[in-house]
Amino acid sequence: MLDLSLLLPKKIDNSFLGNKIALWFFYLLTAVTLWRSQHHLFSSDGGAQSIATIPLDAYAQGASLTIIGIFALWGLSQLIIGIIYLFACVRYRAIIPLMYLLGIIEYGVRAFYIGPHKSVETLGEAPGALINLPFMLLFTLMLVLSLWRKKR
Repeated sequence: MLDLSLLLPKKIDNSFLGNKIALWFFYLLTAVTLWRSQHHLFSSDGGAQSIATIPLDAYAQGASLTIIGIFALWGLSQLIIGIIYLFACVRYRAIIPLMYLLGIIEYGVRAFYIGPHKSVETLGEAPGALINLPFMLLFTLMLVLSLWRKKR
């Protein structure tokens, strides 16, 4: 049965009462988030052209540098999120369901608002754009699993 009280636990500790699949997926998500952040922070193009296929060389230098800077800022945001995820993994597992809910909101807004209404010119399909809807659905499944408790 779903235990919605796990979404906003009264006590934030290292207990995780949901399905273990959601816990192990969260560990993987944490590693991927930390890896993505370092690439956006330290890659010379911030991943804008090399990953997202934004044609930086078609823009004026100032515009290209602005895009690279924005990607680096995005990397910093991902690093902060990844560190929060890491804290959840090692010390505060009780907030993992809440982290999944926030992920649903993030990827849902990307898929249904930002993508359709604030598009970015690319030469191909950017991986970030391709994963928004599948990640939102996967996070929804993991949220359900993280709230799932066996009947006593």
